[in-house]
Amino acid sequence: MSVNVYEEQRLYTSGEERETYEGMATLYSNIVCLDQLERVYVRGDVQDDEYASACTRLIGQCKTATKLLSEPHGGVSRFSDITSFMKQYGMDMPAAAHRLQVGVPATVEHAQGSTSSAEHARCVAETTQNFITLMDALKLKMHAKDQLHPLLSDLLASYTRVARGAGAGASRERLLHWLIELNKMGASARNAI
Repeated sequence: MSVNVYEEQRLYTSGEERETYEGMATLYSNIVCLDQLERVYVRGDVQDDEYASACTRLIGQCKTATKLLSEPHGGVSRFSDITSFMKQYGMDMPAAAHRLQVGVPATVEHAQGSTSSAEHARCVAETTQNFITLMDALKLKMHAKDQLHPLLSDLLASYTRVARGAGAGASRERLLHWLIELNKMGASARNAI
């Protein structure tokens, strides 16, 4: 069989395959963008709030694209997680891989920023509210990852802004550990905690 170089070549034969390839292209580009954002942040070329907003959005987009690609459809190879996708396509992007594993921006992971006393009081109240919300969810037997992840992420973010003192590091590390464990699970995984 010879290939006509003047004829358009198609990667797909159905609309389903086309959507899969477009989803894979979107995921690939979002991972590249996240890796570049991490590098720009490390160099100090972006403000913390701009970084946090863009990073949170890209992490969410990557997770959504991965979920869509992991749903069973015929024809094209699917991926169960972002790590296998990156490995399959030779994406050597350790900054993006780490950020996707952690699931939160570096400003939250590393407890950066300073606050005034009024801002500190507001953060304490917000942290308390987030903690109570997470505890209530657990008491109501909400154990799926997609139910607990946003609550734990909010708690870690607010705790990071308020945490100071000797015991703060250990508590933050434990919250971060649980967030990473949740990120390793599938979106609909039950009994996350």
